[in-house]
Amino acid sequence: MSQRTGNKAPGGAETLRRDFVPRKCSATVPVVMSSVHRVLSAAFLTAGLLLLPVSAMAQSAPPDKGGDQKPAANQGDAAKEAAKKIDEFEEAARVLEGAAGHPECVWLGRRAVSLLWRDDLDTAFRHLDLYDRFGCPGGHVQATFRCVIRQGNIDPKSPESLSARVHACWINPQLQPTPAAAAQPAQPNQPAGTK
Repeated sequence: MSQRTGNKAPGGAETLRRDFVPRKCSATVPVVMSSVHRVLSAAFLTAGLLLLPVSAMAQSAPPDKGGDQKPAANQGDAAKEAAKKIDEFEEAARVLEGAAGHPECVWLGRRAVSLLWRDDLDTAFRHLDLYDRFGCPGGHVQATFRCVIRQGNIDPKSPESLSARVHACWINPQLQPTPAAAAQPAQPNQPAGTK
């Protein structure tokens, strides 16, 4: 009992009291700091070990043979594609009167028609909202979509054919269907001898 009350007891009870109830908090601070240090060290070590295989895989990619030629070809294709888009916008501005020929209307309208064709209605409606905000004529989108539909089915393996058809219909919504699209077979092809 003398240890808790603080009375000096004969035979070294004072030393027991100092060990049991510390007077200075500085003795516990290094203990807490060292445990925090251990936890942080373990966390950094674990993170380093987990990230080591990822960085090793990124560095061990097989080298490309002729890799210098591909970027140059891609840059040439990208430059041609950019020039083609600029030419398409200039053509639309030259042929179409009013807002339908403005570059922002051409870009948004053609994307909306393409999305409508692919049945992505949510995204198409978002594009149409922007199309309306720019003051572009809504009737031109309707006429272009009608033209695209009248042209017939599009080869799903060739996405360029859809963009080319949408552009052609955007420039001239009264474009007549091609003879191949108008003369589609009424019955699917049947194998020989199955009549």
